[in-house]
Amino acid sequence: MIKNTISILVLLIFFSCAESQKKLTESQKKLTDYVNPFLGTAPLQDSVDVGYTPPKDWRVWAGLTYPGASLPNAMVQLSPITEWRSGAGYEYEDEKILAFTHTNKGHWNLCHIPFLPVTGEVDPQDFASAFSHEGESAEPGYYQVVLERYNINAELTSTLRAGYHKYTFETNQAKKLVAQLTRSNERVSDWQIEPQGEQAFQGYQQTGGKIYFYAQTNHAIKSIESLGEGRGEISVVNFEDSDQPLEIKVGLSFVSTENAKENLEAEVGSKTFAEVKNEASQTWESLLSKIQVTGGTERQKELFYSSLYRSFLWPALRSDVNGEFTDESGEVVKKNFRYYTNPSLWDTYRNKLVLLGMLSPDVTNDVIQSLIDKGEKTGFMPTFFHGDHAAPFISGSYLRGIRGYDVRSAYELLLNNATKEGGTRPHILEYMEKGYISTPEVENPHVETKAKAGVTKTQEYAYDDYSLALLAKELNREEDYQMLMKRTSNYKNLFDPSTGLMRGKLENGDWVSNFNPEYPYYEYMYREANAWQSAFFAPHDTEGLIGLYESKDAFEQKLDQLFTIPWNGNYIARNVSSFIGQYCHGNQPAHSFPYLYHFVDKPEKSQAMLDSIMSHFYGMGEHGLALCGMDDAGEMSSWYVFAAMGIYPYSPGDAEYIVSVPLFDQIDVALDGQSRFTIQKAGTSRKMTGISIGEQPVDGYFVSHDDLKAGKTLTITTE
Repeated sequence: MIKNTISILVLLIFFSCAESQKKLTESQKKLTDYVNPFLGTAPLQDSVDVGYTPPKDWRVWAGLTYPGASLPNAMVQLSPITEWRSGAGYEYEDEKILAFTHTNKGHWNLCHIPFLPVTGEVDPQDFASAFSHEGESAEPGYYQVVLERYNINAELTSTLRAGYHKYTFETNQAKKLVAQLTRSNERVSDWQIEPQGEQAFQGYQQTGGKIYFYAQTNHAIKSIESLGEGRGEISVVNFEDSDQPLEIKVGLSFVSTENAKENLEAEVGSKTFAEVKNEASQTWESLLSKIQVTGGTERQKELFYSSLYRSFLWPALRSDVNGEFTDESGEVVKKNFRYYTNPSLWDTYRNKLVLLGMLSPDVTNDVIQSLIDKGEKTGFMPTFFHGDHAAPFISGSYLRGIRGYDVRSAYELLLNNATKEGGTRPHILEYMEKGYISTPEVENPHVETKAKAGVTKTQEYAYDDYSLALLAKELNREEDYQMLMKRTSNYKNLFDPSTGLMRGKLENGDWVSNFNPEYPYYEYMYREANAWQSAFFAPHDTEGLIGLYESKDAFEQKLDQLFTIPWNGNYIARNVSSFIGQYCHGNQPAHSFPYLYHFVDKPEKSQAMLDSIMSHFYGMGEHGLALCGMDDAGEMSSWYVFAAMGIYPYSPGDAEYIVSVPLFDQIDVALDGQSRFTIQKAGTSRKMTGISIGEQPVDGYFVSHDDLKAGKTLTITTE
């Protein structure tokens, strides 16, 4: 009996210690350990997940992300290529690595300066290496893979403007590096590579712009030889024999090779590979730790921090350590801010750029200054792809307190966009005259029929007008404010009462005939959407949108149809995939629609949609690594981050957030290094019964950015 008692006590102590150790291990786990850089690289082929049966050899856009090494908003993205001219160059199902390139976005472009270590005789038409995922790993700021053809262990890490390669060869292998400067994900028009002393080489690659590089090696260079011809030409760097791993440090610049060298010396210098890798990891840990979650499952944390990581890879830095950059007119200039690429505004103004401003306001300031600098060369504020969404980006940033730029210059450029033809807003004069942008009558239009995308433009311009009006009001431009606010209702001009949907109008005011609300278009009436996926876009005036229906009940019934009318599997548009009814989470246009039930006081129905999307459309497919659609420079990822936290920038031009039930019990957020706020979930169900901010009940479903910035605790009460 005594022995049994002792045995039971020993077991209890053992399990108690084991549980304590488990909790200690979890508390010590780095946030970077939750990040899976391979999320979004795998294919999505299941017709149930996609919504249709993909045509033979057609790869559905299921993330188009890259697994390589980068820092937040860096110039360098050092990542493997498995297929040229694919979205991000890397496709998880491929079996060969073609190169490691130094820039990336996930948009079929960039992928500059391709390197690949090799040994033996080099065939310029066949030097790629097989690899397996068992011999591959990645974490923020680091990528590793075994090149099986050559038995080389390749490791990559990076700084803001430099890449660091470490290649471990078998003993007595001749060490070589292929530089395939005739290739990128863009057309290469010119290139150059030349030695610089015994242990360095430099050059450039000319695509849309010119990107320069300067590379230092730890082995002496015997020669650089050219093999192949034309677009198949490669350069082979041959190294002297050495037992040490081959290390190559590569600085980039969009100005000159001299600046590329200076970038390399400033950021890497004599640092070891391990030191640079560790600094990259620490940089990411510091950023990720600005949002700390408690509760939730390990899988939810993995998806959350992987999404947060993916949200901070674009826009990309383009100025050098000395401050120089090549501006929009092609001149090399030096100014008092860091110069960045244009954000992917059509995609990311909705959520990702709000997240950027919350956690990295210094970057947001410089991104806006970069946009202003570009706009001053053309007279118009730049945009990306469609719409004029620098307006909500800059307005929302300004209202959230990010103001380190010339806001009046920004405003004048945005006003030019909104009032002058020939700039950022095509057909703006028609929009101003008619109150909508017309759609031409096309007999039997198909997915790829091109026209004005008049419905989408009208809706988006109305929202951009609203966003600019907010800025006009802040700057005491009363006349502009009144003019712009009158235009914010223009979306109503395309509401068809007979269908309860937005529908194209001809120039004479008649409705477009042969109207099929379920059929998607890339650029006919709608931009990458069908009528259902465009019907409810009025984030500035949702109450006004509801007023177009007979009642709130009628609006709710229409909304129910959005989520229940089955998708027709015969309607195939490559970037319109993964559906709940007609709602498509695989593309951006309808991403705010799950929150619409809040406006008819049915937040529980919104929550059901949000939970379904978070649980089904992230980490999909055979390997759990696919997304339901293209990540689009972090927009898909940022949607998850906000939805999981329980706040979402429903109208990003406004400094407020719509509230839902978070996935986690508590979320602690550090905004700008000075203010912190907490989101708490009180209760265990997914049905929201109350909201309070700073212990004061909230009337409605929105909380202000100012209240969060003041450090008040947001409490979401559930049943």
